Amino acid sequence: MRFHLKFYLHYLVLLGFSCVISTYGPHQRAQKTGDILLGGLFPIHFGVASKDQDLAARPESTECVRYNFRGFRWLQAMIFAIEEINNSSTLLPNITLGYRIFDTCNTVSKGLEASLSFVAQNKIDSLNLDEFCNCTGNIPSTIAVVGASGSAVSTAVADLVGLFYIPQISYASSSRLLSNKNQYKSFMRTIPTDEYQAIAMAAIIDHFQWNWVIAIASDDEYGRPGIEKFENEMFHRDICIDLNVLISQYIDEVEIRRLADRIENSTAKVIAVFASGPDIEPLIKEMVRRNVTDRVWLASEAWASSSLVANPEYLDVMGGTIGFALRAGHIPGFKEFLKQVHPKKSSHNEFVREFWEETFNCYLDDSPRNEDSENGSTSFRPLCTGEEDIASVETPYLDYTHLRISYNVYVAVYAIAQALQDILTCTPGKGLFANGSCADIRKVEAWQVLKQLRHLNFINSMGERVHFDNGSELSANYTIINWHRSPEDGSVVFEEVGYYSIHNKNGAKLSIDKTKILWNGRLTEVPFSNCSDECEPGTRKGIIDGKPTCCFECTECSDGEYSDHKDASVCSKCPNNSWSTGNHTSCFLKEIEFLSWTEPFGIALALFAVFGVLLTAFVLGAFVQFRDTPIVKASNRELSYLLLFSLICCFSSSLIFIGEPQDWTCRVRQPAFGISFVLCISCILVKTNRVLLVFEAKIPTSVHRKWWGLNLQFLLVFLFTFVQVMICVVWLYNAPPGSYRNYDIDEIIFITCNEGSMMALGFLIGYTCLLAAVCFFFAFKSRKLPENFTEAKFITFSMLIFFIVWISFIPAYFSTYGKFVSAVEVIAILASSFSLLACIFFNKVYIILFKPSRNTIEEVRCSTAAHAFKAAAKATLRHSSTSRKRSSSVGGSSASSPSSSISLKTNGNETESPSARRQSKKPRVSFGSGTVSLSLSFEEARKNSSTSGCTSTVH
Repeated sequence: MRFHLKFYLHYLVLLGFSCVISTYGPHQRAQKTGDILLGGLFPIHFGVASKDQDLAARPESTECVRYNFRGFRWLQAMIFAIEEINNSSTLLPNITLGYRIFDTCNTVSKGLEASLSFVAQNKIDSLNLDEFCNCTGNIPSTIAVVGASGSAVSTAVADLVGLFYIPQISYASSSRLLSNKNQYKSFMRTIPTDEYQAIAMAAIIDHFQWNWVIAIASDDEYGRPGIEKFENEMFHRDICIDLNVLISQYIDEVEIRRLADRIENSTAKVIAVFASGPDIEPLIKEMVRRNVTDRVWLASEAWASSSLVANPEYLDVMGGTIGFALRAGHIPGFKEFLKQVHPKKSSHNEFVREFWEETFNCYLDDSPRNEDSENGSTSFRPLCTGEEDIASVETPYLDYTHLRISYNVYVAVYAIAQALQDILTCTPGKGLFANGSCADIRKVEAWQVLKQLRHLNFINSMGERVHFDNGSELSANYTIINWHRSPEDGSVVFEEVGYYSIHNKNGAKLSIDKTKILWNGRLTEVPFSNCSDECEPGTRKGIIDGKPTCCFECTECSDGEYSDHKDASVCSKCPNNSWSTGNHTSCFLKEIEFLSWTEPFGIALALFAVFGVLLTAFVLGAFVQFRDTPIVKASNRELSYLLLFSLICCFSSSLIFIGEPQDWTCRVRQPAFGISFVLCISCILVKTNRVLLVFEAKIPTSVHRKWWGLNLQFLLVFLFTFVQVMICVVWLYNAPPGSYRNYDIDEIIFITCNEGSMMALGFLIGYTCLLAAVCFFFAFKSRKLPENFTEAKFITFSMLIFFIVWISFIPAYFSTYGKFVSAVEVIAILASSFSLLACIFFNKVYIILFKPSRNTIEEVRCSTAAHAFKAAAKATLRHSSTSRKRSSSVGGSSASSPSSSISLKTNGNETESPSARRQSKKPRVSFGSGTVSLSLSFEEARKNSSTSGCTSTVH
């Protein structure tokens, strides 16, 4: 819809200008006839005078104000290039180029007014206007337009000339919107797009580590797209924008003051500006009036070298500005051409007269400008003599040391000339038009030139390739400049401090020499422009609610994390084998810990284990040495040997838990401990159960002796142990333990054993405890038996200690970590092993070594006989009680129960007959009246006596 409205608007305006006026376009122009006519649009003035039109009379054309010396130099560059081409014998021979150049006054309306003259004559015939008016003027067609400078003006012009396919080549319009070839199909340019400039500006901010800036842009097609791209780049680089405003040269003073207040109150010290010189000038003036000198200005190419802003009077505020400038080019002979300008020699260029008057502040004879209208002064200017020396006046016009925009104009004119040369030298059949035909250079039309430009590919005077095919953009090569004050005359000097290249071969797009930069015109230290103070190493940025991400508070890194540079966004986690230092700026290797042989705790446990092995070996040696004594025989000698060997294995297994855990030690230590303890407890269980069965058997027979022989005892021990062996085999096959490094503890790496399956470990310990429980049951039941001098009582006590140790072991095992897990298990193994050794064997060893008199067959027999008599008495009492009950139930009352008497007399000094000795083998039992009583006396013989006597009497 917008496109059609513009079309009809331009169509109506075209009708008006084509049929009403005899000369097309503004009155002031630079014009020269030729075979082919080129159009030009240049900002000879910075703007127009603001004047209210009350429409009481016919509206007048707005007046252009504030002369632009650089704009006039750009115009001169176009004229120079055209004259150079006309004088060339190789480029367009016998073809003369003419030109019609207008002033856009840096405004859209003036640009459109001038553009109407380009399209008017071109399309009068095709629009069939003869029936409406008589338009018979012979005005040459304009086949291409060079310009305009500002993106806003170029956009409007492109909309108009694009309707008629007139090629337009801009030398300074860098808006990325103009890259849309579908909308601006006839637009081309010799300047890179602003998209790269926005990236470059964000790269500079990132380079100096600023994260808090102010963004200002022109409210037009140049500023809005540029600042939008800039914002995106800032977002991706985590840089925040405090203020983002749009400005214009026509903004009122109240808004300017309000904007200056916001900038002055902002904590951001860097101001990035995408605007033209006229648009930013009002704000600069206000900042100069307030003398705000602590800001760093980043200037886009449109105003980085503008004479309107780069004013010595502004350097106290604007000194140190960093700006982007196009890469400078070289135009041979242009310097001399600029100096030859003179009103009398330039009748074809009406802009020369005003240039002369503005340069020397005078007026020419026939000039109506006899007052300084810009300043509103009533004083008259002096009369120009015409003999003034242009080289004696310092103006931007003669600043030809860095030809940037002027060189772009020069390249644009040569591009059009090269396209015409391609048309001139076209070979029929190889042309770009239908059936390979070529255009006629004498009757060439704008659309044919546009076609040829799209296929143009040539090398300019700088050795750079120029082409305008669809989608192509010129390489973005910017020179970074810094505003300095000249020590000689105080003027502004643009010091080159770096460059930015989008297609750098080395990949370094941005290069800045910090030593050449003067901040705020005098300082060498990089200014600080961050929302928050930088965070020192060892801290990180913490988010503050309700504020941008660039505003943060410094938070100390957590334990195990570090940051080794300033302004760290996050703290890095130390590697698993490291831990953070106290200030969290680095990491150090963790200390590796395990139950070592060299540490005091490990040495103590190892000494206890070795002591246990030696002590058990000593007991085993004593039992072997005194193997034929009654107490050793009565203790089931063979099972005692096996039991002592298993205790040696128990003590030895604890040593495997000490030292750095390896895979093989982790696989061996639990099975070694489990099998050793099961072997030990199996021996105790079989031994205790055998004694209990023998003493509780009423009449021991050969069957008992057969089934409870030595072979069956060892078989039972083997079967009990075999079950534990199978548990270990299944465990090692399905989930074998292995060495494991535990990194979860601060500052320490514990090397432990990963048991593989806690369930298997539970089965191993559970089975051991189950056998111990059965053993405890039999031992408790056998606690009153005389065998082995009340050995069952000590076994009961040892099993009780065993349970206390291993029940305590379970919570201790799961509540400890690191090397203490192994230590807890070693302590449990040693405690239970020492308890078994002490309770079962220390009493026997004491008797064997220190009480040999008690280690006799008679002592064993006495204790056995006493137990037998007690058992017989209990049986008799039970029998008597049963008889009384039976008699009472059958015969009513009966006589008193007879008394019984059992007596046994043994005297080692008496001589007995064989029959008496045979009779003495069996106790004699007599019954009498009265109660049943049992008395047992034991007398120890003197040391010189070889026998001892024991008496037992039961009444």
